[in-house]
Formats: sequence, structure tokens, C-alpha cells
Amino acid sequence: MTIGIVVFPGSNCDRDVRWALEGCVGLPTRFLWHEERDLSGLDAVVIPGGFSYGDYLRCGAIARFAPVLESVRLFAEAGGAVLGICNGFQVLTEMGLLPGALTRNARLHFLCEPTPLSVNPGNCRWLKGYSEAEAIVLPIAHGEGRYQCESDQLAELEANAQVVLRYACNPNGSVGDVAGLTNAGGNVLGLMPHPERACDPLTGGLDGLRLLASLSN
Repeated sequence: MTIGIVVFPGSNCDRDVRWALEGCVGLPTRFLWHEERDLSGLDAVVIPGGFSYGDYLRCGAIARFAPVLESVRLFAEAGGAVLGICNGFQVLTEMGLLPGALTRNARLHFLCEPTPLSVNPGNCRWLKGYSEAEAIVLPIAHGEGRYQCESDQLAELEANAQVVLRYACNPNGSVGDVAGLTNAGGNVLGLMPHPERACDPLTGGLDGLRLLASLSN
């Protein structure tokens, strides 16, 4: 099993994800430069956090046109496991693989802190190691993590059990306390918190380990 990790100019969490997957979970990884198209031999793809292309236009707006993401879209549509973390979540919404949009935090401040969450795994491929309504803590680090969508769309997402992570104390003003979403098929997950930073007790606890380890089960 090999996990692809997308690398954009401006990414800064791709190596964190590699460290967590290889060092903590024991899964081999392969970096995917943004101009690549070949996903052969990969069992899952992670779009990590960072500032793809500097986020000069809007978070994820330029990245959505990267050649590698054309292949990621086909991979996801065929049922492949795709994870978008922080900027990766923003990219997934810009691509249309997940609904809604991520906007500036409610108080316009960059937030970097441990954040209590409630997990509602539903049929999400990435969260099968967690129980319903389980309380966990993962770190956040974002300036544009405020999830937004129309009220009828939020109602549909909730009815379909696609809101799989919620903030216990909403730090950024996201509607419905949304911290993470899955697609209808459960193979695509986008979340603002960083599970790769919670895979070792010395660097932020262990609450993110089961998310990444789900790939080895």
C-alpha cells in the first residue's frame, strides 16, 4: 500500500503528513508534484495543508487547476480514498468534490490552537476507527477555516450524515459547527484540523492517529 501526498508550491505540511504516515503508521508514501498526472500504484491520496501557490487569489482557487488534481478527481470519482487537510479541504471545495466554501475566520484572526471536536463517522472511509459522538482534540492552524454553505445545503448534508466532524467550541464561525465533511460515498474527507499533528504524544497527542491508520485496516 502506498499513499500519494500532493505537493504544491507553498505547501508546508506535506512533510508532516509523510512523517505521520511513514513514522507513526508505517505506510509508504510518494510525493506528487503539482504537475504530475500519474497516480498509478497509489491506494489513497492526501492533499495536505499549507498555502498552495501562496493563496494569493483565494485559498485553493489556483490549486484546483493543477494537473495532478485532474487525476485526483478521477481517482475520487472511481471510489479512491482522498483526504484534504486544512488547505486541502479548501482545495476540495474549490474542485467541487465537497460542497460549500471556506472563508475568513469570524474575527479575522489566524487561529493556531488545540481544538475539541465531536466525531460522527457515518460511512466515512477515513473515520471508521472512531465511535459515534466520540470527543477528540486536534490542532487547528488557519486564517480561512470558516465553513459556509446555504441553509438547505447544510440540512441535506446533516440528513445524509456527511458532517463527520464538528467543533465543540466553534473557533471560527463555521455554520453548523462544521469542522469536517465527507462526500456521499464516504471516500473523500475534508477537514480543517490537522490529524498529522496529533499522531505522537510528544507533538500533540494521539487523537489523529486512527484517522491515518484507517488506511492500513
